Amino acid sequence: PFALLLNFASEKGMGERLHIVSLGQGQGDNAKRLIDHGKKTGDWVILQNCHLSKSFMPELEKQIANFSSSLAHINPSFRLWLTSMPSEFFPIPVLQNSIKLTNENPTGLRANMIRCYKEIKDMDFFEEGEAFPECTKENAYHKLLYGLCFFHSIIAERKKFGPLGWNNKYEFNDTDLSVGTQWLQMFLQENSEIPWEALRYVIGQIASGGPGLS
Repeated sequence: PFALLLNFASEKGMGERLHIVSLGQGQGDNAKRLIDHGKKTGDWVILQNCHLSKSFMPELEKQIANFSSSLAHINPSFRLWLTSMPSEFFPIPVLQNSIKLTNENPTGLRANMIRCYKEIKDMDFFEEGEAFPECTKENAYHKLLYGLCFFHSIIAERKKFGPLGWNNKYEFNDTDLSVGTQWLQMFLQENSEIPWEALRYVIGQIASGGPGLS
């Protein structure tokens, strides 16, 4: 999960020395340049979505194989992070010589709720005095945030049923929750009343409904 990696980099003092490339068409040369730069300077490099760049995988395998060469001069602070969905063409030697991390939702509604709240960093988003006609914005935010976490936990937990009820199986993750939280904060901040219809449509239909229907 990208957010967890960003937080980890900040904790290690590498937040300003983290270089990110979303692999895709035409990004191979940029990725190679950043890897060479990171080896010299000790910066961290993240290559996202390796499963979308089949043509670059042989080159990536070659780059990583060279790390163990006696002629390679690599700064000990350098780290190369790769993110990918399961893929048949991902290089096996890279997997064998890497530390592999997986992230899965816990089992059970209660465990998912606890995990959701652990991922939320800014509970006191609104300042004192900001209010809707019926309540303070802070109070509305906390109650709606609980509803959002409950909703996210339900759709994450129902993965045990596979694609039943959806057009396809989709693994809802922390990014989906983070996007929903950002929408919630934005809508509450920019409106003088709670925009119920907008919240239901954007979070329920677009952010969460889209992946299960496409």
